[in-house]
Amino acid sequence: MNEIEILRFLKHPTIITLYEVYESADYVHLVIEYLKGGELFDKIQAKGSYSEGDAAKLMKRLLEAINYCHQKNVIHRDLKPENIILQDTASDLDFKIVDFGLAVIARPDTKETLRCGSPGYAAPEVLLKEGYGLKADIFSCGIMLSFL
Repeated sequence: MNEIEILRFLKHPTIITLYEVYESADYVHLVIEYLKGGELFDKIQAKGSYSEGDAAKLMKRLLEAINYCHQKNVIHRDLKPENIILQDTASDLDFKIVDFGLAVIARPDTKETLRCGSPGYAAPEVLLKEGYGLKADIFSCGIMLSFL
């Protein structure tokens, strides 16, 4: 339900769009936009690496979306190439950030302490439960940049 609330709250061209929610006795069904390009993770593996220019363009677009989230006090908390989905196979720059299941709306006066996300991309303060904020997402973006 948290993911639904956050996706309804966020409206950005680089964030997956939630169209509708249907609840049955046993399930909650999310109707989201269809993205047919696959995971950025698979694209990185297929390419081997990106040129500095292509990596910079991709990261600029990603950081613009994360900046939007952070202006709304939303921390994604699980940024990784598997959660960046390409809209189609034509361009690596047309992507959407997905999987806001671990996201949280941060309170400015409080640090988050839940240890979550993917350990290979999580900021040290997340793993050590030292208290963290919006900057934890920026650390994850840095790890992704090193893979690009």
